Amino acid sequence: MDISSAADFQQSLSSHFEGIGAEVGLVDGSVSIISPMRESPAEKAGLLPNDAILEIDGESIEGWSVNEAVALIRGEGGTEVTLTIQRSGNSEPFDVSIVRDTIEVESVRSDTFEHDGALIGRLEITSFSEDVGTQFDQLLQELEAEGIDGLIVDVRGNPGGYLDGAQKIGNLLIPEGKPVVQIEHGNGEIESYNSSMEDKKPYPIVGLINGSSASASEILAAALKESGGYDLVGETTFGKGTVQKSIPMSDGSALKITTDRWLTADGNTIDKEGVEPTIEQSQPDYFYSIALSVEDGFERDQVSEQIGHAQNMLNGLGYDTGRNDGYFDEQTEEAIIEFQEFHDLQADGQLNGETAEKLQEDILTHIRDLENDEQLNRAIELVVEQGSE
Repeated sequence: MDISSAADFQQSLSSHFEGIGAEVGLVDGSVSIISPMRESPAEKAGLLPNDAILEIDGESIEGWSVNEAVALIRGEGGTEVTLTIQRSGNSEPFDVSIVRDTIEVESVRSDTFEHDGALIGRLEITSFSEDVGTQFDQLLQELEAEGIDGLIVDVRGNPGGYLDGAQKIGNLLIPEGKPVVQIEHGNGEIESYNSSMEDKKPYPIVGLINGSSASASEILAAALKESGGYDLVGETTFGKGTVQKSIPMSDGSALKITTDRWLTADGNTIDKEGVEPTIEQSQPDYFYSIALSVEDGFERDQVSEQIGHAQNMLNGLGYDTGRNDGYFDEQTEEAIIEFQEFHDLQADGQLNGETAEKLQEDILTHIRDLENDEQLNRAIELVVEQGSE
């Protein structure tokens, strides 16, 4: 990494940086989104793991390195960047315009939920930055002081970060000196990092994972599952099982190399495979809808993937289209008219730019409402069930 790239890399693991808020890496040789950060511009724009970036502001990045692409994606907060995305399952690439922002890295957030008379705490780890272990320890102590009856460890949407962050958190959750992670070095030697904790927590613990959980997130999730014997709710994680080290040079540049492979407590590799949940739980279809890109608009009897995404969103908001295959039929038109009337828009039944923008805004609000988070709600129910056994 040259001086600029090395500085950007270090900034990405600090408390804040300016950009779109997404981990970027190589997937099958293409510069791709590994994981958008929670509540970042990238997430709000609808980017998903494995989205391949074909162009940045209209410039092809074929053959570019990750660092070259990141240097162009990053920029001053308030400025805009347009990414041309190729997504698996979509026949045509599409453009996503994103307004850069200052990304504040709050590594751990806590909240509580009351369910059937039980108080359930949640620690949501958004990234494994430099002080993630300290933040987690402090918030866990605060939750335990409140008298929680169970704990949810949420690493959904977490692209990873420092390996020792996962180890420090594992020391707070994994009992009886069991492995948090094993590291396989280039010479074949395997080194085990065991928890320093002795007694198991007196309350049930459940992990939350999804396809955007990567790297250090997967280390922690695998440790909870294999060493802790705890359930994981959600979807199979991203599958990044290698370890990189950044070696600073005297001129400010750095060498970032892959040095090791990490293994789970049971000696399994998850690279390109991911950590599987013990309890599979998907989100509703509209959670996976991409950002709508509507230029000329759509009307009755047209067919488009964009129409299908809009149908998913309308169905999620309670405007029944009766389908989500991308065919614009009479029922879809009626659902759009109902949506337009509710928002005092011109009720012409067409999926135009103004309607698409409002639809995108409403679905993001709906997604952020925790009552609609089926993965979280399943985890809460599971913790309460296990606590009453």
